[in-house]
Amino acid sequence: MFARSLSTLLLAATALLAPLHASWAQEQPQLNLQRVELHAGMYNIDAQVAVSPLEQQIGLMFRTEMPQHEGMLFVFRQPSTQCFWMKNTLLPLTAAFVADDGRIVNLVDMKPQTLDSHCSEEPVRFVLEMNQGWFAKKNIKKGFKLTGAPFASK
Repeated sequence: MFARSLSTLLLAATALLAPLHASWAQEQPQLNLQRVELHAGMYNIDAQVAVSPLEQQIGLMFRTEMPQHEGMLFVFRQPSTQCFWMKNTLLPLTAAFVADDGRIVNLVDMKPQTLDSHCSEEPVRFVLEMNQGWFAKKNIKKGFKLTGAPFASK
């Protein structure tokens, strides 16, 4: 009887704490995603890869810093107009909307903690987020081709 009551109590406590744990887990930055090496001319980019809907939803939220050579590559199944916002994102970022062949379709600077929508100018499967100013400092503009495994010709 005691064991049964204890297990019932533990189940109830777990049920009450689960939403708190889920909420806490959602407010942590993603630091352990799979990575891929990309190249922008002579510059190397160490990009975390966000593939699942949850990874893409969290993106770079809650990060307080990111090394200059790092970024996040969002990979979608089908080319479509991709739109991003900066809710819970603390770092100013630039989004590069990238075609399948690695061509940058457009670049958009995004202000932290806003709900402004920033969209690709044409359907794309890839979006690369870097610290704001990274592309400008390297003179990388619309039309520039990124290289790396995701953009390899088929």
